[in-house]
Amino acid sequence: MAKQYKLTVEKREIDKKKNSLRNLRDELKIPGVYYSYEGNNILFQINESEINSAIKSGANIFTVNVGGKEQNVIFKSVQYHPVTEKIIHIDLYGVDMTKKISLKIPINYIGTPLGVTADGGVLVTSLNEIEISCLPTDIPDTIDVDISEVSLGENVQASDVKLDEKFELITLSDTALMSVTHVAVEEVAVVEDEDSVEGEDSEAEGGEESTSEDKASDSGDSSSEGGNDS
Repeated sequence: MAKQYKLTVEKREIDKKKNSLRNLRDELKIPGVYYSYEGNNILFQINESEINSAIKSGANIFTVNVGGKEQNVIFKSVQYHPVTEKIIHIDLYGVDMTKKISLKIPINYIGTPLGVTADGGVLVTSLNEIEISCLPTDIPDTIDVDISEVSLGENVQASDVKLDEKFELITLSDTALMSVTHVAVEEVAVVEDEDSVEGEDSEAEGGEESTSEDKASDSGDSSSEGGNDS
C-alpha cells in the first residue's frame, strides 16, 4: 500500500514584481501549483525543509490542506536548478483515491545479465522508469525487472515486465528497457609502404597550407548571449 505524508503549504498570490520568485527562494520557500482533478488550480508556496523531509519519507501520496479541506496529492513534476540541484518549483496533482492514475515508476533492475558474465557483453540501459496506471493506494516504490537471464544480443521490452494484475502498462509494449550488446572494437589503421605514405603526406601538407590560407582570409567571429530568469 502507498505511503502517505502530510504537507504544510501556504496559499500564494500572483506577484508580478521582477524577481519575486527568486526572492521567495531566497527565503528558502519553494513556489508551486496545485492542480485539482476537478480542474481548479491554486498557487502555493512551501518551505524547502518541508519538501526535503517529504522526499526522504519515501511516501507516494501526500495530504495537503487546500481551500480549507484536506486533499490527497502526488508530485506531478519537480524542477531542479541545473547547477545547485536544489528544487526550484513543484507541481502537485490532486487525486481521487477511487480512480486510477497514470504515473512513471522507477525500475529496479535485478541481477547481472548472462550476456555480460558469460560472453563479455555490455549492459545498456535505455529506460530507468516505466509508466503504469493504478489506484493511488496501490502506487509501488519501484518495479522489479529481473535481467539475469538476458543473453548477448537480447533485450528486455516493456511487454516483458511481469506486472501485478492491479497495474496496467502505459509505456508502449515494444519499448526497449535494456539490452546486452557487443563490446565496441576500435579499428587500427594499416600503414602502407614508405613511398606511398610519403606521397600521401606531401599531398596532405599542400592541402593544409591551402586550407590555412583560406581560413586566414575568411576569419571572423560572432557571439551572442541570452538568458531569462524565472
